[in-house]
Amino acid sequence: MKLFFSPASPFVRKVHVVMHECDLLDRVELINTATTPIATDPALKASNPLGKLPALVREDGPTVYDSRVITRYLNAVADGPLYPEANIWDVLTLEATGDGIMEAGVLMVYERRVRPEDKVFDDWIEAQWGKAMGAVQAVNDRWMGHLNGPVDAGQIAVGCALGYLDFRHGDRDWRASCPELAAWYAAFSERPSMAATAPQG
Repeated sequence: MKLFFSPASPFVRKVHVVMHECDLLDRVELINTATTPIATDPALKASNPLGKLPALVREDGPTVYDSRVITRYLNAVADGPLYPEANIWDVLTLEATGDGIMEAGVLMVYERRVRPEDKVFDDWIEAQWGKAMGAVQAVNDRWMGHLNGPVDAGQIAVGCALGYLDFRHGDRDWRASCPELAAWYAAFSERPSMAATAPQG
């Protein structure tokens, strides 16, 4: 298998963490890919018609894309523990929450990186931050019991989302109103899979 990869993408990082947790590193080749919403890498677009990272090229079927689809696929390949049926809806909801935080954070970056300076919409950036922080606060207030349980895909998504906020929006303090989540994240970040996939770029 081959994974279209960028070391700065939180969605790619989530897949990479799952590869570590499911012991699949030797079965997936990483293809470092530079792409933007307005300049899509041709090879990536040929594999994923949406032109988005990540995309997992399989040898025995069509390319799998969207990080939530890829992580579930890899967990199934490895017969892994990251999507337990006993509480699958909680896991999927928490994973969606983490992905939503990532999406808001990425949109904030693109607003300044892709638009001409005179067309940057500051209110849009602040609205995305409001969404991200609303979700972060909800995780702190409602999900700590789950986060402190066995590792699953929901925890990985939240960990990668918080890491992205630190990476791209470190001047904004998500920890101030979320001390329990901050303490959890400090410990979760020390997992070998998280340490090995820290964002770069």
